Amino acid sequence: MTTLPLMPKATAVWLIEKTALSFEQIAAFCGMHPLEVQAIADGEVAQGIVGYDPVANHQLTLDEIRRCEATPTARLKILTSGNPVRRRSKGARYTPVAKRHDRPDGIAFLLRNYPQLSDQQVVKLLGTTKDTIAKVRDKQHWNTPNIKPRDPVTVGLCSQTDLNAAVSEANAKLEREGADIPTPSPEVMGFGASED
Repeated sequence: MTTLPLMPKATAVWLIEKTALSFEQIAAFCGMHPLEVQAIADGEVAQGIVGYDPVANHQLTLDEIRRCEATPTARLKILTSGNPVRRRSKGARYTPVAKRHDRPDGIAFLLRNYPQLSDQQVVKLLGTTKDTIAKVRDKQHWNTPNIKPRDPVTVGLCSQTDLNAAVSEANAKLEREGADIPTPSPEVMGFGASED
C-alpha cells in the first residue's frame, strides 16, 4: 500500500516550484495524474495554493530529491514517520450533546458491573466528572428515577477496546494489591437473564 504525502496538491506545487523533477515523478509521489501536475505547472489548477514543503515536514529528504532529479525514471520514496500521531491522553473525552443524557446510564452500568474501575477511569472513559459519578452512586442525581444502567459501548459513549483496557488495568491493580477481582454479571458476559 502506497502512502501519499500530507496535502498532495500543495506538495505538488512546492515540488514544481522548487525542484527539477519530472511531472511523472511528482504525479507518482503525490498520487495524481501527470496531466494534473502539468495543469498545476501551467497555472490552470491549484491557483492560490501555497506550496507545502515536504522536506521541512519530514516527508522527503533533499538527498532523495537529488537522487530522483539525476535519474528521470527514479521514484520518490516517502519517509516513514517514526512519530505516529498519538491520541490525546489528558483530560476527559468529548461527548456529543445528543449523547450526554446517556452518560448517567453508562455510569450506573459501570458502577454496577465493574466496581473495580476507579472514578478517574470512569471519568476518562465517559467524559464525565467525579461529582456526577458520586451523585449517580449515591442516588442523588437529579434524574435518578429515570436512570437505567446501559452498556456505554452500546450507547456509543466509549469503545469496547477502551473499556477492556480500563478493566484489565483495574484488574491488574487489584492483583498487585492482592485483592479479589469481581466477576462480571451474566449480562456483561453476554448470557442475558437466566431461564427458569
